[in-house]
Amino acid sequence: MKKVDIAVIGLGAVGSAALFFLSKSGKKVLGLDRFDPPHFMGSSHGETRITRLAVGEGKEYVSYAKRSQEIWKGLESETQNRLFNPCGGILMDSGITPWGKHGGDGFFEKTVGIAKSCSIPHSTWKSGELKEKYPQFQLEDSGKAYFEPSAGLVYPDRIIRIQLELAQQNGAEIKVYAPVKSIYAKQDSIILELKESQIEAKRVLISAGGWIKDFLAKEERPDYKICRQVLHWIEIEDGYSHYNESPVFMWGFGRKPEDFIYGFPTQDGKSVKMASESFLETTHPNNMDRSISKKEQEIFWNEKVEGRICGLKNQFLKSEVCLYTVRNDSKFVVKQLPTVPGAMMVSACSGHGFKHSAALGEELAGRILFSC
Repeated sequence: MKKVDIAVIGLGAVGSAALFFLSKSGKKVLGLDRFDPPHFMGSSHGETRITRLAVGEGKEYVSYAKRSQEIWKGLESETQNRLFNPCGGILMDSGITPWGKHGGDGFFEKTVGIAKSCSIPHSTWKSGELKEKYPQFQLEDSGKAYFEPSAGLVYPDRIIRIQLELAQQNGAEIKVYAPVKSIYAKQDSIILELKESQIEAKRVLISAGGWIKDFLAKEERPDYKICRQVLHWIEIEDGYSHYNESPVFMWGFGRKPEDFIYGFPTQDGKSVKMASESFLETTHPNNMDRSISKKEQEIFWNEKVEGRICGLKNQFLKSEVCLYTVRNDSKFVVKQLPTVPGAMMVSACSGHGFKHSAALGEELAGRILFSC
């Protein structure tokens, strides 16, 4: 039986960060993933993710967002890879009806309030001021906008790859295509059951994304919803240049959580990546429909894009599926598994986790090392 000091199950956003920080300790560290990260089966792919400091999901997350940006800038200097683009970020509110996002109402007002209380530089604009600066966004006259210059985008696949490469350089071992079937306590150790082998560890971090359900007690599983998300790359009109230097953007236009779109500046000069959010539940990530129909694209264009976003053709260059693991309050869960002393789990990131992932991984690594 292979013996290690610490095993990390799941090497996505948080797991790869935790493995990187754990690898600096000199401990015998092993990372395990059911696929070969970075991959397209979980929550951390699709070219780009938004990062912002005034996070309307809760003031308690501001420090994680700030620290994560610091970590990524450090990794950029160390590896000479571009990981973070501080292109700024716009949050728009149509002003027609209050709207909620990620577990709560009043998301726009919460964002502005957090920016003020945490001294995060920002501006608020009326609809006309926004359209003068960024005419691609046809915000209603009743609308308002928040601009944060420290917001921007990060490149999730690059970040995960670099964190794993650096972890290996520091001596960590990584085992891919190695799904963990179960874990259980045995005296002062934890046994990980794989398909054809066992691993004995002193401490374990489970950061398995949607597959966290496989490690939860049956009565806990309904608290973690697996929600299918679709990302679209829509073609830019010929000669339309406003997406070259665009900020990232988010726009809430209705009462329902799905009445929301977000997007990015162009990465290829040809298309803009845009998406909404869906909270329809899939029972398990293994059961998720990863195909995207033409009908889905038509609905996205008709209900989300047309009449709001200018400079785009009704032409979808590609679409991809990812997933959210969601709890009703949209708060992260970090706790010990009650049945396995020495095993810690982190989930669910509820659709707003990547911007916090580096700092969260750093914190979890510190907790585990302190307990060793």
